[in-house]
Amino acid sequence: MRSFGCPALLAGVFLMSAMAGVAHAQMARSQPSPEESVWYAQALVEATFGNLSSQSYGLEAGVTVRPDLQVFVEGGRVNNVASSAFATAAQLIAGSLGQTQSQVGYSAKEPVVFGDAGVRYLVPVSGTSLQPYVLGGFGIARVKQDATFSVGGSDVTGNLAQYGIVLGTDLSSTFTNPLLVLGAGLTVPVWQHLAVDVHYRYGRIFAGDAGFNVSRAGIGFGVRF
Repeated sequence: MRSFGCPALLAGVFLMSAMAGVAHAQMARSQPSPEESVWYAQALVEATFGNLSSQSYGLEAGVTVRPDLQVFVEGGRVNNVASSAFATAAQLIAGSLGQTQSQVGYSAKEPVVFGDAGVRYLVPVSGTSLQPYVLGGFGIARVKQDATFSVGGSDVTGNLAQYGIVLGTDLSSTFTNPLLVLGAGLTVPVWQHLAVDVHYRYGRIFAGDAGFNVSRAGIGFGVRF
């Protein structure tokens, strides 16, 4: 998925849905709300979608700098963001290798390690301990183009030259580029200082003409203190 508008629209729909749910909440909880805490930290587990569906894991921490504003940092890993072009290029290499060898296999993955920092705006609500928010941040993303090939079950990626094949940088390079993150979420206190964070985050990795989008939807398990 290469468009900017669709993920941003999804974020808006997500936020409006969260706000509607908050407006109809009737029961106030006794646990401390996120805005009453100064610091928070949480582990993130997410499903990702964009070029393809995958998973993401990470950590996030932040501090409240005023009642409606938090500063945060996060870091994590997306297991695979491989584009169809990347998979096709790997398939072509496997096909070439298969012309002279039997039992040829291949794998085409592009894992991403990322880190970013930004601000979370806590949307004002009353009569509930649920806390909706929107966020924005900038950071960097390190993308590894990891294509591997095997013959007869043995990895021959590092020895392809003996078969007359040399991998190009489109299948074997690593690059680091700027990252933009936008998102929305809802923090739900569950017990004392423990909270669950349901969220959607859109990321844009700026890699020249080959930039791409990574969307993450998931849940965070954290503590407020």
